[in-house]
This record gives sequence, structure tokens and C-alpha cells, in this order.
Amino acid sequence: MSPMIIYHLVALFLLCTGLFGVIYRRTLVGMILGIELMLNGAGLSIMASAQLTPTPNEIGQVGTLLVMGIAAAEATLLLAIVLVVTRRFKGVEAARLATMRG
Repeated sequence: MSPMIIYHLVALFLLCTGLFGVIYRRTLVGMILGIELMLNGAGLSIMASAQLTPTPNEIGQVGTLLVMGIAAAEATLLLAIVLVVTRRFKGVEAARLATMRG
């Protein structure tokens, strides 16, 4: 088995684990962690593809940095939303958010 396939299988595992976390976790923090796992799987896949193919390494590094930047921005925004939800609903369970009003 080539290293490229191994890296992509690990990335696929991270994606599936993250997707499972987003679907089945009941708290918002668990969902955020699932999204982070999915983004890390994407970053790993991009970096492995850039390193193990004739593609210039800089392109893979820039792509991975872009994914990491998006993940950091997403985490910051979602943690701010979790903070507001915690203050308003006294908990971070996703089921309580069904009562939100516009």
C-alpha cells in the first residue's frame, strides 16, 4: 500500500469521525470538535497530495494554511456563538436551540 493511500485513508477516517460527531453529538462544543476534525482531514489530504505527487510543495502548504485559517476563524466564531447561547439558555445542548426566536 502506497503512503498516499495511507494518508488519504487517515484523512477519510478523520472526515468520517468528524461527520459522526456533528450528526450525533448533542452539545455545540462536540459539534465544533467534529467540524475541526473534518477540516483537519481536508488539510492532511491536501498536504499529502502535495508532498507525494509532482505538484510543487508550496501549493500544498498554502492550501493547508488556508484550511487552517478557515478552521481558526470558524472555531472563533462558533465559540462566540456558544458563549452567547450558554448565557441565554443556561446550557449548550443543541435541543434547547429549537426555541430560538428571531
